[in-house]
Amino acid sequence: MATTADRFRAAVEAADLGAVEELFTEDVRLYSPVKFTPFEGRPMVLGLFGVLLRTFEDFRYVGELAGSAQTAAGPEGGAADSTVLVFRATVNGKQIHGIDLLQFDEAGRIKEFTVMVRPQSAVQALGEAVLAGLVEDGLAPRP
Repeated sequence: MATTADRFRAAVEAADLGAVEELFTEDVRLYSPVKFTPFEGRPMVLGLFGVLLRTFEDFRYVGELAGSAQTAAGPEGGAADSTVLVFRATVNGKQIHGIDLLQFDEAGRIKEFTVMVRPQSAVQALGEAVLAGLVEDGLAPRP
């Protein structure tokens, strides 16, 4: 049987936003490398994913690790089953190497999602492209 991480990976690789949506909790939080506070709630996180699916070029997952990790909610949040998906992509000509940390609730849905990206020049290119996409989609005010 496919895990939530398997289903998520397949949905992202197929650019199937509807399939991604059903894997998130209503109050999902996404921690981004370009924004200090998390994106909160399924509608906002799905909006961000719509932008990301348009922004990344040649996106592909290249590895996976599974285990348990403390959630970003801190000690009161406790540990959660977690999967790290390693990815590669290009944004505006910059090669990106990153990880998606998926953390699951008791029902196996994604409750926290943390993205880490390197190098710094790729983080900057990603931040600029995502902000432009969020503004274009009406999800963020014009700077």
